[in-house]
Amino acid sequence: MNKVGMNMFVWTMSMDEDLAGTLAFLKRSGFDFVEIPINDSSVTPEKLAKWKYIGQQLRELGLGVQACTICGPEYSLISADGAVRRAGVTHLKQIVTYAAAAGARILMGPLYAGFKIFTGKPATPEEWNWSVTAMREVAEYAQTQGVTLAIEYLNRFEIYLLTCADDLVRYVEAVNHPNCRAAFDTFHANMEEKNIGDALRKCAPYLIHVQISENDRSTPGQGHINFDEVFSVLEEINYGGPIAIEAFGPNPPELAAATHIFRPMFESPERLAVDGLAFIKSYVVPTVSIGSEA
Repeated sequence: MNKVGMNMFVWTMSMDEDLAGTLAFLKRSGFDFVEIPINDSSVTPEKLAKWKYIGQQLRELGLGVQACTICGPEYSLISADGAVRRAGVTHLKQIVTYAAAAGARILMGPLYAGFKIFTGKPATPEEWNWSVTAMREVAEYAQTQGVTLAIEYLNRFEIYLLTCADDLVRYVEAVNHPNCRAAFDTFHANMEEKNIGDALRKCAPYLIHVQISENDRSTPGQGHINFDEVFSVLEEINYGGPIAIEAFGPNPPELAAATHIFRPMFESPERLAVDGLAFIKSYVVPTVSIGSEA
């Protein structure tokens, strides 16, 4: 049975706030895990204690955890500046350290390049090789921490190294490390793939994480993505891994600016979580009803 989780982006980018009530709500609502953003850029005793505490909170609630992150321009693994690439490797290793401290066994995201950094040209073989070589080093470190990297391709307006399932599979095979695997986000696939089902089938041998995200980034099942096909193919390929809801709204403001969402997309994050969970469980656990109130 797939475990179903909620990405915390509709509440936070940093997990610095007191989210005890929100986490307890998600547990009561029936979620199995949460997906926490980790963006701290250096390992300090104080920050390490923060992530250990968050992990302890989640364990006490009986919630699982996995992590996600993105790389800013100063950490891009495809920068022409070797010092920036080196900083990117160090940064990702630090993120892995924090993920492990929180108890996460998966770290997902577009780890391979800087977010929203473009040259106006296609990725070059040199950029590809820089990223693959760096990611293999990060994967080797992640293995020592018990963390697996789940690489996510994005759409063409957010990144340019990996923008489709074919790119993703070729990249994972090039890195060629057991701790570097694939993640699949339905929002990006809806924009970039000829057929979402075929894209999932392509990723199947390496797939360890799925994000369910609607075409407008709001409540899953209330847009136009063909989720009948998505869940049918997930069953066909015997995908038994985690499934997380990812959505974005007008808060936090810095994330809204990055995702260009400036109008209300749902009644509340809590309502979105409850409705999204009921929608997913109608596919993966048809006999379970969701009894909590948003």
